[in-house]
Order: sequence, then C-alpha cells, then structure tokens
Amino acid sequence: MMRKGIGVTIVRSGEIYSPLPLGKKDLFLAGGKIVAIADDIEPPHGIDVTMIDARDRFVVPGLIDLHVHILGGGGEDGPASRVPEIQLSTLTRAGTTAAVGVLGTDGVTRSPEALLAKARALHEEGISAYIYTGSYHLPSMTITGSVERDIALIDQVMGVKLAISDHRGSQPTTQELARLAAQVRVGAMLGGKKGIVHLHVGSGKRGITPILDVLDATELPIDLFLPTHMARTQALLDEGIEFVRRGGNIDLTAHSDKREMVAAIEKLIREDVDLAHVTLSSDGNGSMPVFDERKNLVGMKTGSVTTLFRSLGAIVSRGL
Repeated sequence: MMRKGIGVTIVRSGEIYSPLPLGKKDLFLAGGKIVAIADDIEPPHGIDVTMIDARDRFVVPGLIDLHVHILGGGGEDGPASRVPEIQLSTLTRAGTTAAVGVLGTDGVTRSPEALLAKARALHEEGISAYIYTGSYHLPSMTITGSVERDIALIDQVMGVKLAISDHRGSQPTTQELARLAAQVRVGAMLGGKKGIVHLHVGSGKRGITPILDVLDATELPIDLFLPTHMARTQALLDEGIEFVRRGGNIDLTAHSDKREMVAAIEKLIREDVDLAHVTLSSDGNGSMPVFDERKNLVGMKTGSVTTLFRSLGAIVSRGL
C-alpha cells in the first residue's frame, strides 16, 4: 500500500522517447522509479502527488556520458590549473544520469582509488557512476595491483584508459598496447563484463594506427577498443569511419561549437556509417589545454558536461 513520503510524481502529456518515440503519454514515478507509462494516468488517492505539465515538451531518458572527469582534470599548467571535483547538480542539470569517470594527464596527484571513491559518492547521491582504471600513461595505475584484477573484481571498473598519438602520453608500443588489451579482455571475461580499452586519441600524426597495428598482430577483437575524440580533425574522423566499417566503435567528443558536431554527424550519415557504433561524450570537467606548434602550452579552458545535451539538441533540431 502506498504511503505519504514515497515521492509520487506524474508527468502529464509529454512527448515520450524511451528512446524510441511513444507519442504523448503520462509518466508515473514513485520511489525514484518509472512505474508506468500510459495514457491519462489517474493520481492515487490519499497521498501527495507532484504533477508536472509536460505538454509541448519532450520527455527523454537521462543521458549516459561515458567520458567525464568526475575527479577533475587539468594540471598541465601546474598545481593551480587542477580542475575541482564535479558536483552532482552539475551533471543532473546537464541531463546526465549515468557517468563514467576517467583520469587524464595527471596520474600523479590523482589516483584510481580517489576516482572510485568519487564514483561511489555520486552513486549514493542518486545517479549511476562507473570508472576506467588507469590514466594517460603506462604502466597503468590500478587499485588492486593489475588492470585485469581491477576489472574482474571491482563492479564499477568498466575497462582501462590510455592515451595514444599524444605528446602527453607514454608512447606505447604495439606490444605494450596489445598486452594491456589482453589484460582487459581476460579481466572482463572473469568479471562478466564487456571490457573496454578506452583510448584518448591525441592530435599526433599516427591517429588510431596503434590500434590497427594491434589488431593486425593479435587475435584481439576490434570491439574491445573504444577510441575517443574521433572528430578532433577531419582526418581522424575519416579514420573513424573506416574503423566502424571494420566492425569497431568510436566515440565523438561533443563540441562547444554545436555546428561542428552537427557537421560530423552529417558526414557519418553521408558515408552510410552505422550510427549504432558511434557514441557521444562530453569530456566534461576536464582541462582543454591549447598548445602551439612546438607543443608549448599557450592556453587553458575547462570542458563542460552540458555540451553533450546541447549537441544532442542541435542534432535533433537538424532532423538527423
């Protein structure tokens, strides 16, 4: 029997996407869960009900952002450039209800243990939160002593993070990247997970060639790898198109300039790319350093998690 305090809300007459379009429906929410989606839901008697009029509005699932610096990014310009931890409200106001935390350049003053603690804190506050172990560098920083054990034994660990084709990375060899990917593969099998080698792809001339070299030299499956920032340049996006055609997945970073994101999606559609193999993420709360042609730092900004929602809105408005 329902009692007062259970937190009942009815969202009335919104255009529902789940994510497929369901038309205009009501949503019945109780205890933090969606209990029903139907026409003209009657409020239950005897309890307080919050009514939300969603006419002429879209009602969509919360966004999954699979690349967020929940612990804060930065550090490339010294200690004062470290970005603070993200707050729950920053994520929820951006429509994000599931986030995967990452480390970046700073694997010295930040750790996967702290990243895991932050993910657990966000989960306690009400959203889903996971992490990648490791950072830009090899050997990968871990919680249990190995990438394989982190993935197999810790529920929140989805895979490992590493940088390629970037002057801030460890410049991994084919053998090193293959060995790391093999650890992810086995750890994921033992832990009953997908397992992901999440690769920050920098602006270096090699692009995703390090991944292709591993695929050519080993029996590892292509969908083990998820390169991100794949719309950084047109050349890298072209590499991503071919990667998807081989059966791989790519992640695009939602740009602060919505026009660039729309242009990237339009190109994928023109090239008949299977968009089921393409994801968007924000790279939010991370630093956005600007380097000159000599790799000297000349500027620094902070990424926003709102770019994911804004880019998605621009894509939908374009009719894509």
